Amino acid sequence: MECSHDDIDLTFLKLTFVRPFQYLRVHCSGKAKTPVLKTSKKMFKSAIFNLQEASKDQVKEFLNSFDTVLSDCDGVLWINNNAIPGSAEAMNFFRNLGKKIFYVTNNSTKTRSEFALKAQQLGFIAEPEDILSTAYLVAHYLRGIGFRKKVYLVGSSGIGDELKAVGIRHIGIGPDPVKQDFKSMTTSELDPEVGAVVVGFDEHVSYPKFMKAASYLANEECLFVATNTDERFPKSSSIIIPGTGTLVRAVETCSERKALVLGKPNDYVRKFLESFGLDPARTLMIGDRCNTDIEFGVRCGFQTLLVKTGVTNDKDVERMRIERRSPVPDVVLPKLGDIINLASS
Repeated sequence: MECSHDDIDLTFLKLTFVRPFQYLRVHCSGKAKTPVLKTSKKMFKSAIFNLQEASKDQVKEFLNSFDTVLSDCDGVLWINNNAIPGSAEAMNFFRNLGKKIFYVTNNSTKTRSEFALKAQQLGFIAEPEDILSTAYLVAHYLRGIGFRKKVYLVGSSGIGDELKAVGIRHIGIGPDPVKQDFKSMTTSELDPEVGAVVVGFDEHVSYPKFMKAASYLANEECLFVATNTDERFPKSSSIIIPGTGTLVRAVETCSERKALVLGKPNDYVRKFLESFGLDPARTLMIGDRCNTDIEFGVRCGFQTLLVKTGVTNDKDVERMRIERRSPVPDVVLPKLGDIINLASS
């Protein structure tokens, strides 16, 4: 019997790489099947190819070239609480073609169940087990290493609820008001049971939180984990919303330590996904930014599709074509929903 999603954290750290596109599927018993070499090739490797310019046969070949679809959420499928036109139809279309679907998000503000509910309300077919969020990754990373202490969390309730679900205690959620004499903070205000600092997105970030995080991390045995380092959220207006990377860099600076980052494009999320037995050469990663989504796909050997509905815009894509600085996507579309028209034309 293969591992369930909840068992993965105890097994995927044991995955063994044989060579690119050849890997072992690990089972709950710890036994592995015979490695199978996969030799599928990408159609448009690092071509920044506008899929709208593809022939009907090329579109058909592209759709037949992958079995698994990994999609970022914010900026690809929706912005805030609004679905990007055509995105739900496209993801459901992939599912109807028999593709395995995963929603892979660096957003740590919700639990998997909350993300699934949001997706369903916006028209996507989705269940909690289809969601891979950084809040979930944090909880299962800590459970997987046998963490038993308390977490100081610079983050939101999404991480807190996922920690609670695996029996890990935490403190720090919510406002920590700046007092007039904030520099007078003493060690008596620190919880001696804290053994890890986790940094995710926190709308209540404050100077006292940075002080506490850095003070806990002064102990070298205290773990330092971050959900992701995205610079900003995809925007629907001219207002810039700083992302989690802003907070992670601040804590790294004042603590003089580097965080273990679990989200895209880092190795932990890759190993987690490989525990499902994905064939990298037949997996498509869809994203709206190159330094997380496309970088992640390139590192994993996935095919990559960049859409221009989030962080990356037309000017960015033209700059990519000229400069050719890695990572660059295999194919590009203005929006994910365009795949429906291409497939039906």
